[in-house]
Amino acid sequence: MSPAEGVTPADEASLAEALLSPAGTELLARVAAARDHGEAALATAARLRREFPAGLVAAATAQDELRVAGQAKFSRALRMLFTRPGLEQASSETAARHRAARLAAAAPGPANPAADLGCGIGGDLIALAAGREVLAVDRDHDHLLMAAHNAGVYDVAEGLSTQRADVREVDLAGRTTVFVDPARRSPRGAAQRRRLRPGDSEPPLDWCFALTGQVPNVVIKAAPGLPAGTAPDGWETEFVADGRDLKEAVLWSPALATASSRATILPAGHTLTPEPGDPVPVRQPGAYLFDPSPAVTRAGLVEDLARRLGAWKIDDRIAFLSADAAGTATPFARTLVVVESAPWNERHFARRLRELGIGSADLRRRGLAGDVDQIRRRLKLSGPHRATVVLTRVSDRPWGLICTDPDQRVKGA
Repeated sequence: MSPAEGVTPADEASLAEALLSPAGTELLARVAAARDHGEAALATAARLRREFPAGLVAAATAQDELRVAGQAKFSRALRMLFTRPGLEQASSETAARHRAARLAAAAPGPANPAADLGCGIGGDLIALAAGREVLAVDRDHDHLLMAAHNAGVYDVAEGLSTQRADVREVDLAGRTTVFVDPARRSPRGAAQRRRLRPGDSEPPLDWCFALTGQVPNVVIKAAPGLPAGTAPDGWETEFVADGRDLKEAVLWSPALATASSRATILPAGHTLTPEPGDPVPVRQPGAYLFDPSPAVTRAGLVEDLARRLGAWKIDDRIAFLSADAAGTATPFARTLVVVESAPWNERHFARRLRELGIGSADLRRRGLAGDVDQIRRRLKLSGPHRATVVLTRVSDRPWGLICTDPDQRVKGA
């Protein structure tokens, strides 16, 4: 029998089964080989449609594109299976491993069987299932099949079981640990869709918090825009950034919490927690400006970072910090050298930028109104150098700063 015989075109309901079939597996391998040899995707699809159903070819070529895109998140993406929403919503391998490592330290796997509620394509499951018995639950048939397949790709499927169900109907008896990723979107293929507000989810966060009535160890993945104060007393809210990009919030139940809030910077896993101390003073900018990571600002730890750096605030309501010495490099903020600091006057700053030979600038506006693109055009930047132009407030006054990176030099600075 040829590869095409007995295979129906892949549709949304049977996507995973079609791709996991012998014909689907062979087709995925041939699409990948054609890509590796530089053949155009359209030419590949046209050639393979002579042997395979058009629907299966379309599914395989789309899957290959997702695998290539998935390499930004997963080291073994070229062997995994994805849906586009599943890939977009999945935690990166780096974030999932950070979370799983912290959980393993507090609740070691062998003694703490877990449930992954809303496992999606298995981004978190892959890290969670290493050395731990896990029940993976999802109501999307394809996602559940893909999650099991992806766990196998990472060689962690031995202790895995799956259940297709609404997570609210799952029996958690015998489980001590739950990871839950409540959906911040309507189910794939749903006829009715609505825009979720920050903190909204399905199932609701209140239901997720109440899981501590059944199991002690609960970890909830949430959107990075989670409003401050959402978690109940005793829970920890961790904001996770990868470099400068804020990726997600993670809520840790009281049995796992070690602080009220936390900022984590990946890939190194640097963490900042509250550091009580004297109030941080407010003064005009000094020789250095610190732009805290969005994880720090979302976690409400700007003053804690200031105390660690020996810095001060330039305004009570603005997150920028300053100091007269750079001190030790910090992963929690971008350090900038202040070249010019003065009350904001557009003509003055335009002239000063020309004197410094600034032809390209990153305009950072915080606390001031105005269209950044229009301001950039009016500044008429010209020259070989780059700078960061900060439009902000200092002691509630409109203020401007021209800054460079510590290893950068500009003329006249």
